[in-house]
Amino acid sequence: MIKLIQGKKMAIVWTIVRVWLGLQWIEAGYLKIKHGFDAGGFIQAAADSPSVLSWYASFLKKVALPNIELFNILVPWGEFLVGLGLIVGLATIPALIAGAFMNVNFIMAGVGLNSLDMKLFVVAMILLLVGAGRHYYGLDRFAIRYIKALGTKNDTVNEINVSA
Repeated sequence: MIKLIQGKKMAIVWTIVRVWLGLQWIEAGYLKIKHGFDAGGFIQAAADSPSVLSWYASFLKKVALPNIELFNILVPWGEFLVGLGLIVGLATIPALIAGAFMNVNFIMAGVGLNSLDMKLFVVAMILLLVGAGRHYYGLDRFAIRYIKALGTKNDTVNEINVSA
């Protein structure tokens, strides 16, 4: 079963899903960057909402709102970079984790379990679980090999230095 999920043919399916997810993120981020973005109203409404968990509302009031200028930069650029990473298949795992983290925060801020964010979160979790098939047709396929080769080369150099 694992070979089927991680096989070359299924990698085509996972690539289509990954690129679709990336397009969702890059579009959301691009529109916020292009048209300007201010999360202040959304965060204030979430912090005051009775449906938001008290500890999360407290985080929004004490951390997010006082640093709203930072969040106004992090959210659109984070969405854009997550989308870019997923589309080209580079840093796929960090992009999926960052996207899922943003989805969880949007859900906790009150958009609800029946929102697009919940669906994107589920797709990100599936892609995290499918293994190497998620990046077989992407830049990670080459980048991971290169990083592993560098690690092996450095381990060999370290072994020589230790034994000398």
